[in-house]
Amino acid sequence: MKLTKRLHSCVQLEKDGRVLVIDPGVFSESDAGLGADVLLVTHEHPDHFDEGRLRAALDANPAAALWTLRSVADRLAPAYPGRVHTVGHGDAFTAGGFEVQVHGELHAVVHPDIPRVTNVGYLVDGSLFHPGDALTVPAAPVDTLMIPVHAPWNKVSEVIDYVREVKPRRAIDIHDAYLSDIARPIYDASLGALSGAEHSRLTAGDATDL
Repeated sequence: MKLTKRLHSCVQLEKDGRVLVIDPGVFSESDAGLGADVLLVTHEHPDHFDEGRLRAALDANPAAALWTLRSVADRLAPAYPGRVHTVGHGDAFTAGGFEVQVHGELHAVVHPDIPRVTNVGYLVDGSLFHPGDALTVPAAPVDTLMIPVHAPWNKVSEVIDYVREVKPRRAIDIHDAYLSDIARPIYDASLGALSGAEHSRLTAGDATDL
């Protein structure tokens, strides 16, 4: 399986000629979802869910389908009957040759005064886990953990402890659009030295084999 990093929290996975894309949001490239056979969205916040990008992807490939939580599915299902699927914690499904397990229920706390929305994470082929905007620990081993490295709801110590708890072989940054280049070495050094996993970050467009 090949992983290509897209901007912010969007990632693209390729296997056997099929393409799966997670979280093509407003901070992602305008074409982030195009070419996907399978689309996954973790939650409704616009940096993870952009309706226009999803509609473009579904229109471009009549065989493409979307799996997501109800708040997103309800907005797109009427226009794409039979192609938009609602999932929640504990679900498992096969799509485009990818095996997907769903873990997690709620977005991380931004502030006690801000209501929490639903958030699900996706474990793909029992290998890569994308948690969305939460520090969900899946009830399954993880080889490659996508880590939300910088967000309004977290700090680096929490990210380090999250990697330690999940115990992946390697951790790769997502949710990085808010992080300035000048601060990158600080995060890289902390995560590399303290998380207990091989840590790396990919520039948008870079790819690696899983």
